[in-house]
Amino acid sequence: MSAQFAASRAIAQRIRKKHEKEHRMKTIVTILLALSALSALPRLAHSHEQHVHPSYAAGEPGDPKKPSRTIEVGMSEMAYAPARIEVKRGEQIRFVIRNTGADDHEFLLATTAENLKHAKAMMENPHMEHDEPNGVRLAPKKSAEILWKFTHAGTFEYACLIPGHREAGMVGQILVK
Repeated sequence: MSAQFAASRAIAQRIRKKHEKEHRMKTIVTILLALSALSALPRLAHSHEQHVHPSYAAGEPGDPKKPSRTIEVGMSEMAYAPARIEVKRGEQIRFVIRNTGADDHEFLLATTAENLKHAKAMMENPHMEHDEPNGVRLAPKKSAEILWKFTHAGTFEYACLIPGHREAGMVGQILVK
């Protein structure tokens, strides 16, 4: 019996050592996962701080639940009507934009510097799609609306950044008092 007992004891020791080794490995993996998760937290917090929410020099997208004044803007070959608009700081405007021309045209509301920078990008990609609340590109005979709240005083512009259009004079001015 002692040979069987010794063999059983040896098997039990090997099983116990195997379980201890598995337990140590599980503990190590758990600790490594916890450390990995903890080390990612500062990066996540930092990346959120670095995340840039869209901001616009000319103001912010309007609130459809609040009152607004409507201004109709016509776009034709290399011109806007009206070419100059005055608004009050804090005023919300509903722009109704109509392309009465024979070509595609844009209405991009920004500072002159922002529009000039964007115009350079448009030179490289003239069919660039816009998905911003401060602008729209319209095919001939189409219309769209932009709801905008002017939160900053100053002089801003709306321009068509399709290559050649701005250069031909397709720029309007907005004075915010």
